[in-house]
Amino acid sequence: MSSMPDHSVLADLRERVQRLEGKDMRARQVLQFGVPEIDGRLPGGGLALGALHEVAGGGNGAVDGAAAALFAAGIAARTKGKILWCVTRQDLFAPAIAQAGLAPGRVIFVEAGDEKTLLACFEDGLRYGGLGAVVAEVAKLSMTVSRRLQLAAEGSGTLALAVRRWRRQTEAADFGQPTASVTRWRVSVLPSRPLPVPGVGRARWLLELIRSRAGECADFEVEACDGKGRLALPAAVADRSAAPQVARKRATR
Repeated sequence: MSSMPDHSVLADLRERVQRLEGKDMRARQVLQFGVPEIDGRLPGGGLALGALHEVAGGGNGAVDGAAAALFAAGIAARTKGKILWCVTRQDLFAPAIAQAGLAPGRVIFVEAGDEKTLLACFEDGLRYGGLGAVVAEVAKLSMTVSRRLQLAAEGSGTLALAVRRWRRQTEAADFGQPTASVTRWRVSVLPSRPLPVPGVGRARWLLELIRSRAGECADFEVEACDGKGRLALPAAVADRSAAPQVARKRATR
């Protein structure tokens, strides 16, 4: 006579199947941008929590790289709890990310000696749980490593942000390689809107969603993160996203 199946084993099998199908309930929790035009392009209406997301600058080197870091900071600022930020060199400007809504008191900085150590810290931070987000500035991200990071994020429900930074332009080609990230973003700086009085207007970005698992790709002209980490659409483009051909042209400059 056969014995009844162990309910704990069945529950474990169901959980594994749900993960393989991308139906883990934790992955359905999202962080909304608060901009309907952007949230509407993302599955679930926002940026999936408990998932890995990639961000990189466009074609203007350090300037766009800084914008990518600020975009990540704005996202992290809207989560709850401490933020672990992993780097290999001390060149992150804390006052800048504070202006993007991420207060210095919330950030735990980890300076890793090399890329391998940084990726290990990235994964350990995700597996730890209890953090609002883990941000890591990485040059290369293989499919194998990204799968480990994605599984770690799923297991703890922590938001994972890989900010892609390169010391040499030749390394930028790695950004085009397949990874397990749920979304992939590219940020390019646009001219600020002229003000009616002397001064500098709010920074503007070309925000490209170039990969979205089970979603659509899109381009947006946005006003950069404010003091609460929130984006906005400029009034002139509030009802449209940037034309794809314009986006590609700007991104390659």
